[in-house]
This record gives sequence, C-alpha cells and structure tokens, in this order.
Amino acid sequence: MLLALATAGCAGRAPWTPAADAQRVAAAPAPDLVFTVSDGTHLPARRWLPPPGVAWRGVILALHGFADSRDAWEMPAPVFAAAGYAVFAPDQRGFGATVSRGIWPGAAVLEDDAAHLLAQLRARYPGQRLILMGESMGGAVALCLAARHPAPADAFVLLAPAVWGRAQMGVALSGTLWLADAIAPDWHLTGGEISLDIAASDNVAALVRFAHDPLTLRASPVAMLAGIVNLMDAAQAAAPRVHGPVLILAGRRDQVIPPAAMAAAWSRLPPEVRRAFYLGGYHLLMRDQDRALVDADVLSWLADPGRWLPSGADINAAAWQADHGFVPGPAALLPAQALDGTGERSTWPF
Repeated sequence: MLLALATAGCAGRAPWTPAADAQRVAAAPAPDLVFTVSDGTHLPARRWLPPPGVAWRGVILALHGFADSRDAWEMPAPVFAAAGYAVFAPDQRGFGATVSRGIWPGAAVLEDDAAHLLAQLRARYPGQRLILMGESMGGAVALCLAARHPAPADAFVLLAPAVWGRAQMGVALSGTLWLADAIAPDWHLTGGEISLDIAASDNVAALVRFAHDPLTLRASPVAMLAGIVNLMDAAQAAAPRVHGPVLILAGRRDQVIPPAAMAAAWSRLPPEVRRAFYLGGYHLLMRDQDRALVDADVLSWLADPGRWLPSGADINAAAWQADHGFVPGPAALLPAQALDGTGERSTWPF
C-alpha cells in the first residue's frame, strides 16, 4: 500500500534504470520558468496565466504529489486560468527535473521551499490573493503551512492530502518500514515487488499520461518512503493548528490514503475548516472523470468561502463525518472488511 504512493497508475512502464531515468528527464519539455529558493536550489516550474481580457482573481501555487511533477496540474490549471487565477506549479525538491531527483529532502525543507515560493509570488504580484493548493504529498505540505503563524497564503486548498501517518498504519506496517529503512535505505522500489491493483483515478488517460510522463519518478528508494511517512506524521500533528480559510477535499474511492487515516485528520481539524467529500472521487480528484465537479467547487469556495458548494460535497462530508467518519485506532493493514465511509463495503482490492 505504501508503494502505491510512488507507483499508482504506472503499470506497464518500461523497466527502470538510473541511466534510462536520466535520459527521460533530459528529454522532457523545458519548464516555463525556474524558481530559485533560499539556499540557491532551482525548482523548474510550469505557469498558466489568465487569458488576455480576463481579470485576475488571484495567484495559485500548486504543489504536486509523491512521484509526480509540475505536469500534475496540466488538466485543472487551464480551468483556473480561464477563471482568472494564475497557476504556478513547481517541481518540488527531490522530484521532477530537480537536481536532487530521487533524494528525500525532508518535510521541513519541502515546507520551507513552498513558503519561500509563496513569498516570491507575493512580491511579484502585490495585491493579488495568494492561494496554496496541494495534492496528496503537496496537500500534506500545504496542511503543515496552514498551521504556521502568520499564514504564508491567503487561502489553502488540500486535495486528498497525504495523512496516512504511523499511528494510522499500525505497528506491523510502520515497523516493517522502519526495518527496511534501517537495513536498505537505498533499495529502489518500482512497484513490481508486490502485486496490488491500486487505482489512483478512474481516468485511464490521465493515469497513462502519469505513467509515461518523463518527469514521473518511477522508482523510489526506501528512504523516500520513510520520508513521506514522516511528512504524513507532521501533517496529522499540524491539523489542530490549521487556521484561516481552508478547504479540504477527499474521495470515497480513494485507494491511496485509507478512509480511517483521512477521518483521523478531519477529526483533528478545527470546525471552521470546510470539508468536501465526493462519493465518486478517487485520489487524484482533479484528474478524475468527475473532475469538473471538484474544479467548480473549488472555484465557488474561492469566490465565496461561506457559500454552499455547487456539487453538494460539503453536505456529503457532514454526513460522512456523522455516520462513519471517525474510526478509532489505526487503519488495519489492508482491511478487507473496512467500511469506505458511506455505509457500503470497501471496493478496495485487498
């Protein structure tokens, strides 16, 4: 299951080797711009600006998930640009075409990088509303930043944030990861070591694009998996301190972050945080077949945080929390009989 964070949607890809990986990255399209953060590290990025004649409504810094890259936003970003939001999507350190590709930078470094990028965008576009949007790993980074004082952004959108911490994993899985990290931290896992049918989205074309994108990280050392769990622990711990306008979204069919882990994070969030729950949603909500619902809800919330979401996902969220949301204790290791949060048996394949 942990491996799904790195490999979901990559089935059928060519065998991974360091040389082949370097060739793929070198052949990737050039970035639109390159950010430089406080220690001089370069972060290649893509940029989508509102079309001429469209009034600007804000600036979005979009953070991708584990194993992903700046290309993660090529589906939703044009929608937000057309609505007046400039979208900037960097490769986070350790991913995409960064020089430290394949090396976990540390949760605190990822947070500081994002905070520095927000400060740059604030200085570049004074007077514009600044929004931090993160998916999965990027959502965990954004959640941690939403707990900082003062908040580095004016609003936060957390898309299926990675919150499967050790307390939710339980002793067996977290202990196995600890042992692997202690014995073989540099062992690269490609997803072929175990057989799990994990679907990160119901959009096959999007999954194929992810699998064949030259910037996708196709093999992850054990140390990176241990690192993402450290970040997920930090996100869980930060949840009670979140403040300001925050929207968190999750999907009933998410097979990457277990429902019990997401419910544990939701239970820790302050009550004023807006929650959205999509009955047909998978992990990659803005790449799903029903992504238009998610895009419209986020745009509506950004325009008026007090308005009911057009899709009714906030009503679904309230029902999910009241009925099955708060599952005590750790999420069992691949729980075959777990409820998925709507009263139905889980459709997970384990």
